Amino acid sequence: MLNKSAVTDHPIHPLLCDRWSPRAFDSRPIPRDDLLRMLEAARWSPSSLNEQPWRFIVVPHAEADTFERAVASLNAGNILWAKHVPLLLLAAAKLNRDNGEHNRTAIYDLGQAVAHLSFQAAALGLWVHQIGGFDQNQARALFSIPVGYEPVTWIAIGERGDHNALPDALRQRELVLRMRNPLTTFVFGGRWGRLAPILSRDS
Repeated sequence: MLNKSAVTDHPIHPLLCDRWSPRAFDSRPIPRDDLLRMLEAARWSPSSLNEQPWRFIVVPHAEADTFERAVASLNAGNILWAKHVPLLLLAAAKLNRDNGEHNRTAIYDLGQAVAHLSFQAAALGLWVHQIGGFDQNQARALFSIPVGYEPVTWIAIGERGDHNALPDALRQRELVLRMRNPLTTFVFGGRWGRLAPILSRDS
C-alpha cells in the first residue's frame, strides 16, 4: 500500500501524519456503526455559541440513482475517481444563528466538524477526500437544500483502493510527495508578517 506519511518538523499524532486524500478507493460499503461513529465525532465538535451549524447528507453508493446524480454534480476531474467510492457525504452550513443573525463562523464551525469526522475515520482505518470542485446549485437542487444553508464540500469516505487502477494522470497525482509551507510563513508574533518569537532559534 502506498505510504505517504508526512515528514514533520515537530512530532504530531501518527493519525495526522498518515492522513492524506487518496483518489483510489475500495468499493466495499462502510459498516453502519463506523459511519455513525464518524458522524458522532462531528456532532461533538466545538461551535460558536453551540449553534452546531453543520448538516450532512448521506449518499451511499448502494443508492444508485441518488449516488449517480450526486457524482454528476462534481467537476469532471473528480467524477473520474469519485464514482467508485462507497460513500459520499455532502457537508452544508447553516448560515444564520437561531435568532436570525448572520453566523460569520458557520463555515469555520462546519470545517471543525469535518475535521473531527476525518480524524475518527482515520482511527477506524478509513480514508477521506474532501471535494470542493462541484456545482453548488446542482447539489442544492438535487437535495432541496433550503435558502440559508450553503453546500460547502462533498466528502468521499472509504477504504483505500489500488492506485494503479486509476487513469494515468490521477495515478501520478497519487504519487506526488506531500508538502506543506513551513511554520515561519504563517505564524506571526506582535504584528502581521513578523516572525513569532516561539519560532526563533534563540527562544
